[in-house]
Amino acid sequence: MTPSTSDGASKRERRDRLQQMQRDQSRQERRRALLVWVPVGLVLLSLVAGVGVGLRDASEEQSAGADLKAVKSYEAESDHVTEPVDYEQMPPAGGPHNPIWLNCGTYGTAVPNENAVHSMEHGATWVTYDPDLPDEDVDVLKKAMPDSYGVLSPYEGLENPVTASAWGKQLVLDDVNDPRLKGFISKYTQSPDAPEPGASCSGGSDGSLPLDTAAQSQ
Repeated sequence: MTPSTSDGASKRERRDRLQQMQRDQSRQERRRALLVWVPVGLVLLSLVAGVGVGLRDASEEQSAGADLKAVKSYEAESDHVTEPVDYEQMPPAGGPHNPIWLNCGTYGTAVPNENAVHSMEHGATWVTYDPDLPDEDVDVLKKAMPDSYGVLSPYEGLENPVTASAWGKQLVLDDVNDPRLKGFISKYTQSPDAPEPGASCSGGSDGSLPLDTAAQSQ
C-alpha cells in the first residue's frame, strides 16, 4: 500500500519538530553551562590573582622584615676634603669625603670612595660587589637597587661577594639573593642617620673627576 502525500508531510513535520527541539535543547544546555562555568572561571581567576598578590606581598614583607642584626654600625665624621682618604672600612661606611658627590646610579667600573661617601651623606645606599661576580648575579643586584638614591658599583678587594653600605651602617653578604639586601636598602636609603638626607644625588661627579677638582675651581 502506497503512503499518502499527507502521511509523508506529517513525518517530515515530526522530524523537523524533533530536530528543532534537539537544537533548542542544545542551546539551553550551552546557556546553562555558560551560566555555571563563567562565574566559576571568574572566581578561579580571582583566587589565582589573589594568591599572586599574596605571594608578592609576603616576599616584600620578608625583605622589609629581614633580620638585620648582622648590620654593623660606625661613627662617621662629615668633613669635606680634596685629597684621598684612608678609610677605616673598605668600602667605607661614611667619614670625610670629597665636596663633590657621586651621581647615583649603576656603574660598570669602580668609583672613587670619596665621592660615593658624599652620596651616602645625602641618604644614598651604596652596594658594592666583587668584580668577578657573574653577570646574572650583577643583574640580580641591579633589580634590588632603589629607584633613586642608590649607587651600585664593583669594588676590588672585597672579602665577600657583596657589601651594602649606608651612612654609619654596613652589611656583608655571601649571596646576591639574600633577602637582607633588600631589607638593608629599604631601611637605610634616605635614613635620618645620614647628615643630609634628601640632598641632591645628581649633578655631581660621574666618577671621573679628579678629587682636587673642587679646590681647582675655587
